[in-house]
Amino acid sequence: MSQPIAIPARSSNTVAASASPTSSFSSPQMKVKVLHPVENVDLRLLLLENISQDAVAAFRAQGFHVDHHTKAMSEDELIATLPEYHAIGIRSKTKITARVIKAASKLLVIGCFCIGTNQVDLPAAAQAGIPVFNSPFSNSRSVAELVMGELVALSRQLFERAHELRHGVWNKQSKGCWEIRGKTLGIVGYGHIGSQLSVLAEAFGMRVIFYDVLNIMALGSARQVESLSVLLAEADFVTLHVPELPETINMIAQPQLALMKKGAYLINNSRGKVVDIPALIDALKSKHLAGVAIDVFPSEPGSNGAPFDDQLNSWASTLRALPNVILTPHIGGSTEEAQRLIGEEVAQSLTRYLDYGSTVGAVNFPEVDLRAMTQERGDYIRVCHVHRNQPGVLKQVNDALSPYNVEKQYSDSKGEVAYLMADIADVSIEEVAMLRERISNTPANILTRFLA
Repeated sequence: MSQPIAIPARSSNTVAASASPTSSFSSPQMKVKVLHPVENVDLRLLLLENISQDAVAAFRAQGFHVDHHTKAMSEDELIATLPEYHAIGIRSKTKITARVIKAASKLLVIGCFCIGTNQVDLPAAAQAGIPVFNSPFSNSRSVAELVMGELVALSRQLFERAHELRHGVWNKQSKGCWEIRGKTLGIVGYGHIGSQLSVLAEAFGMRVIFYDVLNIMALGSARQVESLSVLLAEADFVTLHVPELPETINMIAQPQLALMKKGAYLINNSRGKVVDIPALIDALKSKHLAGVAIDVFPSEPGSNGAPFDDQLNSWASTLRALPNVILTPHIGGSTEEAQRLIGEEVAQSLTRYLDYGSTVGAVNFPEVDLRAMTQERGDYIRVCHVHRNQPGVLKQVNDALSPYNVEKQYSDSKGEVAYLMADIADVSIEEVAMLRERISNTPANILTRFLA
C-alpha cells in the first residue's frame, strides 16, 4: 500500500468552497483542500514600495513569511536580496530585469501591485517559469477621477490662485479661465481608464473624442477618430492613457504639440516617457499650451522625501517654475480605496498560484487552472509543469504519469512557454521523488512543482 503524503502545516487544511478560486464545480458545503509544496518549503515573500498593509495581512493569514519595505530596490540590491525569496510584490519604481530574474534562483512568481507591467522583463520571467500578475482594473476609477479634477483645476487656474493667496496676494480674475462644459476632451488610449473617464467627462457636459490603435465601441456619445493627429487638432484638452512601449515613447513631442490647438491643455497620467518634456516646456513658454498636468516622469525619486530636482531630470527646475503647471508625485491610483483593492486582487492571484498552481490573470504566461481538490481526496497530488513549447512534451509527461490515475489535466501555451497541470492519485512519497526526477529531466523542462 502507498504511504500517504504528509501535508505541511503552514495553514489550515480546509477552507469553504465558496472562498476557493478553483471551486466553481463544488457545492457550498464541500471542503476544499489547501495545497502546499511537497517539499514543505517555507514560502518567503518580499513586498516593496509600501504595498498595502491589507495585502501584507492577507499573505500572513495564509501562513507565508512576509518581509515588507516602504522603498524600492535597485537592480544590485535585488540581485543581492531576492535569491532568498519565492515571490516578490512591487509597484512601478522597482525594475525586475533579466539579470535580477537570473539571480533569483528560488523565485516562483512576481506581483505588480499596479496597472502596468513594463517594469518587469516579461519574456525573461516567462522563460524562467515565472508568471507575472498585475491589477489592470482596480485603480482605473482613481485615475479617471484625478483627471477630472485636473481638467477643472487647469481651466480655472486653481493652483496659481491658491499659491498666490497662500502668499497673501489677492488676485481675483477670470481672464484665461474657462468652464469645461462644452469643451472637447481628447482621450488617447480608450482602455479601462479612458472609457471610465469618457463617461465622467460627458456627465460634465464635455464632448469626448478618442484615439486607440484598436477599433473600440464607444461609450455614450464619445467618438473614435482615425488618427492621433486628428484628435490633437480637435481637442481642447488632451489626456494620455497608454502603456510604455517602444512605439509610445515620446509619442507626444514637438511635432504633435504643434498640432494641438493654441491655448489647449495636456494631461499625462500614464507613463513618464510618453511625453518629450523639453518640447513640452517650449510649448508652455511660447504660450502655445495654456497648461499641463503631469503625474509621471521619465525618472522618479525612489522614496518619499527625496528631491525632485535637476540631478534627477535636467529640466525639473524649469518645469517647476512655469505657470499653470500641475505636478504630482505619481499619485494617479494612490487612493486608499484603490490601493486596498489592488492589494486584494494581486495578493489573491499570487496566493492562487503558490497554493493551487492557477495562472489565470497572468500577463506573460499561459492561463491554466483546475477545479479544486476536496479534503476527502487526501491521496491526490497536483503536478505543475512549466516547459518550453515544443513537440513531444505531453507524451513524455503522460508516459511518466501513466502508472497512476490522472483525475484531471489541462495544458496551454503562450509563445515559447507552455504550462501543464494534472491531479493524480495514489502516489507515495518515494514515488513523488521519482516522478519529480523523471519530469524535471525531460529536455523541455523549465520548472516543475508538486503540491499536496
